[in-house]
Amino acid sequence: MVVKGMVQGILIGLVVILASSFSTRDAFAQQSGSQNQVAKYAELTAKDLEKILRAKDFLFVNVHIPYEGEIKGTDLHVPYNEVERNLDRFPKDKKAKIVIYCRSGTMSEIAARTLAGLGYTNVFDLKGGMIAWQRAGFPLGNRQR
Repeated sequence: MVVKGMVQGILIGLVVILASSFSTRDAFAQQSGSQNQVAKYAELTAKDLEKILRAKDFLFVNVHIPYEGEIKGTDLHVPYNEVERNLDRFPKDKKAKIVIYCRSGTMSEIAARTLAGLGYTNVFDLKGGMIAWQRAGFPLGNRQR
């Protein structure tokens, strides 16, 4: 009986630890100087993004490669795997609000994690990317050449 209770307690503890680790991307990074701290960023839905685009006060970055279109209001195109090499194109202020997106959300998740890991504390990732944007009924455009 005692062993069964201990096993149940251990399993409950593991579930709590795992559940809390899945929510780390939904909070902002706190600067503590710790090398082991998980880089954090927040996710936006397409509807959330549509609302904040009305009063745009952020850098809006498409990180998808190859280029497959964009959401109106995009400020910058930086390949997801070249974010660190292009930091001069990002705000110097690490508290600046930055919204990242790609086609499906995979590349933007990597870019958001990279920016947060570099100390940016106000990073948002469009969950589901341009696919989610279109499914929500919003149009895509193409940059003017």
